[in-house]
Amino acid sequence: MTFLYKLIDLTHALDSTISTWNGGCGFNHDVHIDYADCYGEDKFRVMKVKMHAGIGTHMDAPSHCIAQGRFIHDFDVNDLIMPYVVLDVSDQCHERYSLSAQDVTDFESKYGLIQKDSCVMVKTGWSKFWHTPNYIFPSVSSEAAELLLERGVSAISIDTLSPDRTEDGFKVHKTFLSADKIIVENVANLDSIPPTGSFVMIMPIKIKDGTEALVRLVGLIERDGANE
Repeated sequence: MTFLYKLIDLTHALDSTISTWNGGCGFNHDVHIDYADCYGEDKFRVMKVKMHAGIGTHMDAPSHCIAQGRFIHDFDVNDLIMPYVVLDVSDQCHERYSLSAQDVTDFESKYGLIQKDSCVMVKTGWSKFWHTPNYIFPSVSSEAAELLLERGVSAISIDTLSPDRTEDGFKVHKTFLSADKIIVENVANLDSIPPTGSFVMIMPIKIKDGTEALVRLVGLIERDGANE
């Protein structure tokens, strides 16, 4: 049987060189027991992971900055598969760029109104700096965030460390998470998916009372002739 969708991995691989907020190492993956440590014929390598929750391609739950907000484990997986749109501002982006409400309406002039319950993916092109520590990155304006909420979207994602810059007071986080929405950061491979017409799966590690969690982010692109 041929699956109706082509799957596109939108997730960064994790290692000790990945970008983090403070520029330090947010991920360690070490050998705990190696093959040579095992007696007898059965050999295993056992790994040990130490990391921050909010690193790599990950999801922020509302509880990340809203005291009474939902946790990671509260989300039904059926609510984490949704249509998406890619707002591509990579051509005009620079390190101080902020996605504007005009960028949103320009997209809608070309593709139509953004669908309710969709995931908006902001493509800045900054994923190329994934292994660059302490990089300065584009963000999303509070005006754009408010407009997207008016459209009824369920999630916003971006290919940078955050839709906010620290000096702006995390307005997008507060706007989206206080509305019980989702934020996904450090998205990869946005060049590999079309701007509209497909779906995305946001699959977080199911952490009890987690405010953030690593995700495997996957685009589902309908294959040509799938409905024929």
